[in-house]
Amino acid sequence: MTIAAKIQSAIERSSWIRKMFEEGARLSKLHGAENVFDFTIGNPSVEPPQAFRDQLRELANHPLPGMHRYMNNAGYEETRAAVAAVLSDKSPLPVTAAQVVMTCGAGGALNVVLKTILNPGEEVIILAPYFVEYKFYIDNHGGVPKEAWTDRETFHLDLNAIEAAIGPQTRALIVNNPNNPTGVIYPEADLKALGDLLARKEKELDRTLYVISDEPYARIAYDGQKVPGIFGCVKNSIIVTSHSKDLALPGERIGYLAANPAMDEVELFMEGAVFCNRVLGFVNAPALMQRLVTNIQRESVDIDEYQRKRDLLYDNLTTLGFTMVKPGGAFYLFPKSPLADDVEFVTQAQKHNILLVPGVGFGAPGFFRIAYCIDQGIIERSLPAWEKLAKDVGL
Repeated sequence: MTIAAKIQSAIERSSWIRKMFEEGARLSKLHGAENVFDFTIGNPSVEPPQAFRDQLRELANHPLPGMHRYMNNAGYEETRAAVAAVLSDKSPLPVTAAQVVMTCGAGGALNVVLKTILNPGEEVIILAPYFVEYKFYIDNHGGVPKEAWTDRETFHLDLNAIEAAIGPQTRALIVNNPNNPTGVIYPEADLKALGDLLARKEKELDRTLYVISDEPYARIAYDGQKVPGIFGCVKNSIIVTSHSKDLALPGERIGYLAANPAMDEVELFMEGAVFCNRVLGFVNAPALMQRLVTNIQRESVDIDEYQRKRDLLYDNLTTLGFTMVKPGGAFYLFPKSPLADDVEFVTQAQKHNILLVPGVGFGAPGFFRIAYCIDQGIIERSLPAWEKLAKDVGL
């Protein structure tokens, strides 16, 4: 064998999202891209806001001396301060640059946090349905993923299930808010109840229990909803996020982690996070991207555009008989599969050139995910195909 057995096994279990994305490329060659309706990957079709382009033009026309050199492993002080100022809006205590590390996207941030806090064999609770890469990230750092389901009807937090999953080896819980794949926003009252539960379990177990709040969709919320600030709900909490979604910059790999100023031994945690950012090989977040996002921390893509796409699909699919929770944020729908086997349903959808991801890829068999961050014209052209699919599966 030329590669590690563990990696070969991981490849065989790897993401359904990528598998279906690759199937889309194949079908596009056969039928033409305009005739394939690819809802597989959360790759925004919208462009970054004008403010980003203005910052890019300014830096290109007036480059700063040394702007491409190494900096502190935590990132530029001014960038971290700008991030902290926005985070302070939702935090009971002011957040400062000292509690922020700029990272290579949310994935980089999550790996840095897990390496910082995990001892070998310690457990990290993940809430089903979950982003599949969580399991690989936890394994990267010697941790053990432990699944706990959310409420199967609403996808809100199930505190009883979470409490049952907590044990002597628990170190952290990952919360994704708004959630991928369901689009659900966890209410503030539920997050505060989670904070109370963890505070009680910390006393029982005599150990720190972290909540890692994965928030790349935090600004993509609909119908006037707001995503609650985790720092006001859970004492030992850490935010990991990126500008992949809110500024439509997924390929630029720019994000950050931030620790709750009230967290136990927050200075020691931050020292560890800066060290891990370096030794994991990230070294620092991309210098140019840090410069570009510093002055646009309050900018975002057009959320109304995403809401129009959500409403278009939700209204049409529920009329056809599909059942789902109406998402409050992000850009995904997560309907129940009309067939007991969600993989079989996704296979049926492919016959109509509709590409979806089965729920089993998110630890939730019996459902499927639709990513509607694509061009609205594709969504509109797909509606007759959805109607035929609905008839094929007996809706």
